[in-house]
Amino acid sequence: MELRHLRYFTAVVQWNGYREAARRRNIAQPALSQAVSELEEEIGVKLFVREKRRARLTPEGEVFYTEAVRVLEQAQHAIESARRAARGEIGTLRIGFLGSATASFLPGLIRLYRQRYPGVKLVLDELTPQQQEEAFARGELDLGFTRPLSRDQLALFDTRSLYKEPLLVAMPNHCAPEGKSVALKNFEGKPLILFHRRGAPGLYDSITALCNEAGFVPRVEHEPNLMQTVLSLVASEAGAAIIPACVSNLRADGVKFLRMVPDRARVELIAAWSKGASSVVLRSFLDMLGEEAAAIREKAKSHLP
Repeated sequence: MELRHLRYFTAVVQWNGYREAARRRNIAQPALSQAVSELEEEIGVKLFVREKRRARLTPEGEVFYTEAVRVLEQAQHAIESARRAARGEIGTLRIGFLGSATASFLPGLIRLYRQRYPGVKLVLDELTPQQQEEAFARGELDLGFTRPLSRDQLALFDTRSLYKEPLLVAMPNHCAPEGKSVALKNFEGKPLILFHRRGAPGLYDSITALCNEAGFVPRVEHEPNLMQTVLSLVASEAGAAIIPACVSNLRADGVKFLRMVPDRARVELIAAWSKGASSVVLRSFLDMLGEEAAAIREKAKSHLP
């Protein structure tokens, strides 16, 4: 049984006979009649009673007609769904992100994407760079907003740079100096709070390297796994923290953010996706990300104190 058999059969019902059905379907009447006969033979049921120029459904034919219409509607729905998927209008897009680094632009980006592609389901997970790498390996992410990748990772991913930002020093208000900057050298021998290395090894190693360049080994007292916890520890006077500028967007009562001297280091945020990924919904999101690139960079400047 083919869909054409069902289409010809339902046409005969809808147009009250073979002649008009054949004309409407642009097919020779004998061919249409033969197709319906093949259908009756295959299912072993008489579908029509022929009456001069009309074809009346048998009781069995009436039941079959109801189901045939439903099958054709489902087939058309499947066709339209496939076409919409090919246009990137439906599907699922799974995104991993760094909360503090994307807070300035991701909500607006998601709203815009949903307006353009309301049929696409977005699955958002706040994950550290390490967690994103693991999620990609399990096939659970399509796109990640993360920190720069290692050389080994670059062989597996395509990337796009979004913005670069300086590092800041977060200090308890009453301990912070006047002005807008502080020398990194001032923290030699003093307790520091750094986001844990396992979650973002590149960031951690960059900060420790800066301390080494300044002539000291950092005294790391705490390594929280949440940036909000880093700020909470600073507010509780457990030490100062060295953080990407974006973290200053988080709620931080009792914390002052200062530019670091020297101010050479920059932390990059990138978008990353698996090499060879062919998802149309991913491509549509990346296209929109490209359109919004300048606005994203402007919003990133709001991180700076």
